[in-house]
Amino acid sequence: MPEQTTAPSVAPRTRLTWGGGAVRLVLGVGGDLPVSWLSLRPLDAAPAPEIDEAAAPPLVELQALGHGRFPGSHRYADTTLGTRLRYLGHAESIVGSDVELRVEQGDSATGLRVTSVFRASPGTPAVRVWTEVALAGAGELRLTAVSSAVTGAFLADSGRGVDQLDVLHADSDWVAESRWRRVPLRATGLVDIDAEVHHHASRSRFPVTSRSSWSTGERLPTGAVVASDDSWALAWQIEHNGAWHWELGERRVGAYLALLGPTDAEHQWSTAVSADRPFRTVPVSLAVAAGGVDAAFAALTAQRRALRAGRSRRLPVIFNDYMNTLMGSPTTEKLLPLIDAAADAGAEYFCVDAGWYDEGGNWWDSVGEWRPSTTRFPGGLGEVTDRIRARGMVPGLWLEPEVVGVRSPMAQRLPAEAFFQRRGERVVEHGRYHLDLRHPAARAHVDAIVDGLVAEFGVGFFKFDYNIMPGPGTDLGGADPGEGLLDHNRAHLDWLDALLTRHPELLIENCASGAMRMDYALLSRLHLQSTSDQQDPLRYPPIAAAAPASVLPEQAGNWAYTQPEMTVEESAFTLATGILGRLYLSGYLNRMTADQLALVREAVAVHKELRATIARSVPCWPLGLTASDEPWVVTGLRTPESELLLTVWRRPGATRELAVPVPASRGTELVPEVLFPGPGAGAAAWDLDWRADAGVLRLTSPDGGDTAATARVIRLRRR
Repeated sequence: MPEQTTAPSVAPRTRLTWGGGAVRLVLGVGGDLPVSWLSLRPLDAAPAPEIDEAAAPPLVELQALGHGRFPGSHRYADTTLGTRLRYLGHAESIVGSDVELRVEQGDSATGLRVTSVFRASPGTPAVRVWTEVALAGAGELRLTAVSSAVTGAFLADSGRGVDQLDVLHADSDWVAESRWRRVPLRATGLVDIDAEVHHHASRSRFPVTSRSSWSTGERLPTGAVVASDDSWALAWQIEHNGAWHWELGERRVGAYLALLGPTDAEHQWSTAVSADRPFRTVPVSLAVAAGGVDAAFAALTAQRRALRAGRSRRLPVIFNDYMNTLMGSPTTEKLLPLIDAAADAGAEYFCVDAGWYDEGGNWWDSVGEWRPSTTRFPGGLGEVTDRIRARGMVPGLWLEPEVVGVRSPMAQRLPAEAFFQRRGERVVEHGRYHLDLRHPAARAHVDAIVDGLVAEFGVGFFKFDYNIMPGPGTDLGGADPGEGLLDHNRAHLDWLDALLTRHPELLIENCASGAMRMDYALLSRLHLQSTSDQQDPLRYPPIAAAAPASVLPEQAGNWAYTQPEMTVEESAFTLATGILGRLYLSGYLNRMTADQLALVREAVAVHKELRATIARSVPCWPLGLTASDEPWVVTGLRTPESELLLTVWRRPGATRELAVPVPASRGTELVPEVLFPGPGAGAAAWDLDWRADAGVLRLTSPDGGDTAATARVIRLRRR
């Protein structure tokens, strides 16, 4: 028999309207129904149309042992606990510069108390949401899934049905990151079954899930629902450095979007809540825009900057010795000439990447002590860091703090409880044990490493890498593995917060085999995101072009690893990849001719001139975000001054000519100019023709043959 609703109606059904940041939120509250999220619209937009309450799903869906779904399915919908929740009250407050709304619901049968928290920043067209769960009274309840947010507002706000909406989602993998697709929502598998005949909604769903601790190792926690005519869009991101799940589904009337952290079914997660042991879900952000894909990600870009409020805004040019250069084998002899060349090119930080701790050349499974090699640096690592400072740069080091190699002495020095375990055995992955940062010995170990390197060598930059996944988590202490992983994920964030409090001038790069952990739990704290480990410069443009959909342009560390053997056009192609993000410099600069090094200096100078503008601009994709893996690749930034910055890559197989549509600038007189490479670099001239009446930039590249690679950074400036 279905579970019966026991909570009485507490008040007539009404609307709760709340204006936060630059959005207006409307909730349905009261009556004999759970709270539902009815609308999220820009403050300057017209009020939402009349909403059918029957089409609105509960704001919170919960699964717990002893309380399932009705009807049963794989979906995070129709949960009996979510259906039983009733509105108890709400409160508004100011938190720093943000505004906050807390909406409380309860279930009288279990004593469950659920609070949905909405937080918005001034001028930002987005809202951040999470759920807090506790019990009133004795006993406990074991949760197996809790949504951070559920909404069906995209139907009412867009004025569209399921058949008139598209969904954007992205796959991601090592050296093949950020592969976006746009498909009709109906085509994702939401089966139209005639719900009235069957008296139930379709049980189909479109699920997107990431497992373990690579939060972006397979899929991206970012997505969007867009009107098929690009007149409206809702975008979201799950802000968690571990496992997560989002899904879209159709109800008997209407549809829903559910955003969650780890769950039992997907991630082996559960947790017990009681009066003195509450639970808080991972936060999510939702942004709304009157426009299509570019408008949606512009809104998310504003939200990401709001999340980083109070964090360092410094954007130095960093040289890193790894990519297509020393590749994890640094020595004093190799580094000193690179340091001099990087300084001459205009780099401001110099990072010594992997291998600086290696004595024997086989270091992968022996890391963990993180002491400098004496064979690689006969005069000590200090000789290298002193040279970096003497050349006016800040020294940096690569570090993978969360792992200990199976052959490392630290594997025996630290207690067994300081590592991830399953059924009493340490978790081993790719020759490493995984530290559990909940344990004080593990945390003391990583604190001592970082603090010691800062004190001894004056390190001002760390590249924090992360190259393993520990499976579903750790069951130490009897927890479900997913619960252990979530608690560790949160301990990891606490550790980073404390580290940056102790060392406020320290800059940290977020790297995980490239971009396998590209999430805003980490990026709201850290300063630079590696966008890929891609070593082929011809394959990098689609990755660099798509990165701003997931990460702020000023955090997108795109490798620019030009080499002495490259032609002028090949070097320009490679350097252009980094200019409109965070130019992440590498390559054998010390082996270059004066003319070759001059081209590198020019790229660095152009980037420095633009970096303050980049940090205020929003991304756009004139050829489409989902069409980036083509012979022509184009990405852009819209500046606050209504100018447009473009990186245009011509890859082998492309035609000489290209029409770049810029409909937002139709009718505006713009002057196009090539910013990089300049006329003195020896690169061929491109012909640029702005057609204001059509809103199209027509460009013609030099005739270098079908196999030629070339690129330009272009600005369209108001006349």
